[in-house]
Amino acid sequence: MTMQPDATPPGRPGEWNHAPDVPIAVSPFFSWPPDPRRMARWVGDRWFALAENAILAVLATLCWAFLQPSLETTATLAPGWIAGIWLRNMVLMIVVAGGLHLYFHRHRRQGDRLKFDPRELAKKGRMFTFGGQVADNVFWTLASGVSVWTAFEVLMFWAMANGYAPVMSARENPVLFALVLFLTPVWISFHFYWIHRALHWPPLYRLAHALHHRNVNVGPWSGLSMHPVEHLLFFSSVLVHVVVAAHPIHILFHMQHQALTAATSHTGFEGLVIRDRNRLALGTFHHQMHHRYFECNYGNLEVPWDKWFGSFHDGTQAAHARMKERRRRIANG
Repeated sequence: MTMQPDATPPGRPGEWNHAPDVPIAVSPFFSWPPDPRRMARWVGDRWFALAENAILAVLATLCWAFLQPSLETTATLAPGWIAGIWLRNMVLMIVVAGGLHLYFHRHRRQGDRLKFDPRELAKKGRMFTFGGQVADNVFWTLASGVSVWTAFEVLMFWAMANGYAPVMSARENPVLFALVLFLTPVWISFHFYWIHRALHWPPLYRLAHALHHRNVNVGPWSGLSMHPVEHLLFFSSVLVHVVVAAHPIHILFHMQHQALTAATSHTGFEGLVIRDRNRLALGTFHHQMHHRYFECNYGNLEVPWDKWFGSFHDGTQAAHARMKERRRRIANG
């Protein structure tokens, strides 16, 4: 772990097993002065390398080509094609979240390398509906998360087929097709920040978001472990395509991005190590700190709303002191 001489992991000594170099940097597209080289590297790391955006774009295309009913079919709500979408989403979530859990936590194939929290996932606890953290997370992810994810996809494909949502042709608008795909994670980031801030409003927190925050130490199944009300708010970002024209690939990419990166970003590890190198970025220390400290880092690094509104924890001791002071102000009303 390489740290700057004046930067140590926030919190108590030993609180973190791994912390990245700090201060954590936000997107260069919102930094001044402009740094074209860093901008190019930021885009390349997310779209033209072994990265989540690139993998999900391929996955969405494959699902559209082989596992997606035509718009002619989705024009009429019918149990057959709806069940097919639900089954596809169920398999994707089990493979991604289940596979990551087995690799990192059950079989510990990477040991503690790049693991943020030194503790193991909780095997019991009164806060969990089903006694243990993993069982609790699996239930809420599959029973509510996959169901709400599927419902939004069904709604969008039905709306597109019936003229209630505009449809884009990739062949006729290739540049616009690529632009919408590229901007989807940015929109998701914008939407997530404001929904997440709303969920920390005490009444909504007690009603819904507290369930997700049972996970102080997170694992892959934690990401989509939410109350149904939070799932409805979380996945509602796709409704932008009631206004913004989309191809079915955009809908699949959008929804799979939200659902599957919830699992990868909560892996509890910064990345997948192959031959002594971090080959695939997974969790972020930025969001790991949110689960540990609650009142910081409500968004992500694509759009730096936290930095603009004073809730950004960049991993330094100075930021930790500011966060503690902010928590005291909130506690005192």
